[in-house]
Amino acid sequence: MSTGGNRADLACRRCLRRERDGGGFQILTPDGPETRCLLCVVRHPPLVRRSTIVALIVGSVLLAINQGDALLAGTWSPALLWKVPLTYAVPFIVATWGALAASRLPRR
Repeated sequence: MSTGGNRADLACRRCLRRERDGGGFQILTPDGPETRCLLCVVRHPPLVRRSTIVALIVGSVLLAINQGDALLAGTWSPALLWKVPLTYAVPFIVATWGALAASRLPRR
C-alpha cells in the first residue's frame, strides 16, 4: 500500500483522520471542496440543517397522515411517545444517508 501525495489529499481536512482504504466524503465549503471523514461530515452544519428541514417537512406530513386523527381527537396514547419522534427521525436519517451516499469518495 502506497502512501503517495494523492493519498494525503484524502485525509479529513478537519481532524486529519484517514480512511483505512482511502475514501471519505467530499463536501463544499466556502473555501472550495474538502474531504472529510464520516464523523466530521455528519456534524457539518449545512448537512445537519438540510436534513433537519427535510425531517420537519416530511415528518409533519407523515405525522398528519398517520396520527392526525388521534392528535385532533385528543386521544394521546402512550404509543405516541415513541411514534412521533420516529416519524421525524426516519426522514432525518434518510436525508442524511442520501447526502452521505452522494458525497462518498471511492475507496482505493
